[in-house]
Amino acid sequence: MTIGESALARREILARIRAAQGRGASSRPAQAEIEAVETYVERHPRGPLPPVEDDVVERFRARAESMQSTTDLVERPADVPAAAARYLAANGLPKTGCVWPALARLDWAGAGLALEARGAEDRDLVGVTGAFAALAETGTLMVVATPDTPAATSLLPETHIAVVPVARIVKHMEDAWQLVRDELGQPPRLVNFISGPSRTGDIDQTIVLGAHGPYRVHMILVRSAD
Repeated sequence: MTIGESALARREILARIRAAQGRGASSRPAQAEIEAVETYVERHPRGPLPPVEDDVVERFRARAESMQSTTDLVERPADVPAAAARYLAANGLPKTGCVWPALARLDWAGAGLALEARGAEDRDLVGVTGAFAALAETGTLMVVATPDTPAATSLLPETHIAVVPVARIVKHMEDAWQLVRDELGQPPRLVNFISGPSRTGDIDQTIVLGAHGPYRVHMILVRSAD
């Protein structure tokens, strides 16, 4: 099944569910439903959270690397393409692939990379994305799908490079969901949580990387937004 066929099937399934609920064809929740969810969230405070040290950047890096991700730290967004090129060269990986349209403004060509601003296709071995947030507690990326931030870019290529502003690193998953409520107003169509390379232990309880997604996840943390 192609990505387009999968999306069509999803829409048809959700349409049948909405019809069974008597909600009509609209994919958007009614205002009353949104208000009910907001009221529920406001009336239910967070439960106990594990302590996370104040240096969330170092905590995030340590947790991410413990799950076989690799990390780098640069000062500015303009430094990202060169950092990505160094990583690819050091690991003998292709310098071609795709990048989120939201990151197309960076000078990838100037760093010797041929990255097309689009969602991933079968031929892409490298995909570069950003991140909506990053969780210091677990070293996990929170990625929100939009037309400028397609989900396939982090899922299909063998190598996933994620650009993570340190200002988007929060302590807990609950903090990341609060950012979603504050900045997006309602849950987005798709949210992915990425904790290192894809893996499975189904065969002889032996961990195998790249079973259902990227073999590698490399995170470039950016100190400044300028």
